[in-house]
Amino acid sequence: MQILFSLIVPVYNRPQEIDELLASLCEQTVKPFEVVIVEDGSNLRSEDVVKRYQDKLQITYFYKSNSGPGDSRNFGMKNATGNYFLILDSDCILPPDYLKQAHAALEKDYVDCFGGVDTALATFTPVQKAINFAMTSVLTTGGVRGGSEKLGKFQPRSFNMGLSRKAFDASGGFGSIHPGEDPDLSFRLWKLGFETRLFSQVSVYHKRRIDWDKFYTQVNKFGKVRPILNLWHPEYKKLTYWFPSLFLIGGIGSFICALVGYPVFLLAYLLYFFVCFVMASLEYKSMSIGGMACRAVFTQFLGYGSGFLLSFLKLKKESPEKAFPELFFNKRS
Repeated sequence: MQILFSLIVPVYNRPQEIDELLASLCEQTVKPFEVVIVEDGSNLRSEDVVKRYQDKLQITYFYKSNSGPGDSRNFGMKNATGNYFLILDSDCILPPDYLKQAHAALEKDYVDCFGGVDTALATFTPVQKAINFAMTSVLTTGGVRGGSEKLGKFQPRSFNMGLSRKAFDASGGFGSIHPGEDPDLSFRLWKLGFETRLFSQVSVYHKRRIDWDKFYTQVNKFGKVRPILNLWHPEYKKLTYWFPSLFLIGGIGSFICALVGYPVFLLAYLLYFFVCFVMASLEYKSMSIGGMACRAVFTQFLGYGSGFLLSFLKLKKESPEKAFPELFFNKRS
């Protein structure tokens, strides 16, 4: 089968991101490919940016009412012409060999859904690098997003994800929950008999434009979503999903123990954060970034762990939609 790529990119009020992404697409070493930009009800539109690239790329622009990133990706795939979709977030920048690596990976080991990895460019801000460490390090997420984990059943993330038209047609694409629409899709694909895989060589530079407050809100939502997914797909529950909450509870307990004369548990936590500091400092050659990475890791555990516990408790009394209406969009495409 000849693979014809369509790159699907939803965007919401971020024309500058689209400019950087499209500029990187112009440098791809493998062509042709189609680009589908879906403007999800933005006030700051990207249409003028897209027009500047129409002579350089095979690109289509759509504007639709706001219905969330998952539904916008579905809209883009329905209107694309390719037979294999590469789904990207608007805050990604692609290395020149991105499509070459995707082609090679699929030719060697074809799968109907894959997930790639993310990393940081040297030009990213210190905060972006610190958050990238928290989101990709083996010390925090197990290295899954950073590409070190070898999983039999990988849950691709929609900032860098491949999906065949066959799998999209069979599954109906993404659901209305956000975040969490990508693992939900993986679970439904598995139930339909499709395989998913990690392609660690298919990498993007993920330029997250978030501050500390936004990062906490993001990981807190990730925590709230996971018990919902466990409720919907109980056969795929894992004990590891509890780890951030257990880490948080243990941290509180170790602090109390230190107050009454038993500091050994708190010292173990301090050692963990010291190791994070050293690894981040070495990775980015900056002790300042190492310190910010510790803050990012703490924020990640606090946000995710508390969100998970709150969701776990609320779902015993309420439906997901009633307990957390802010996590659901109305599907319109």
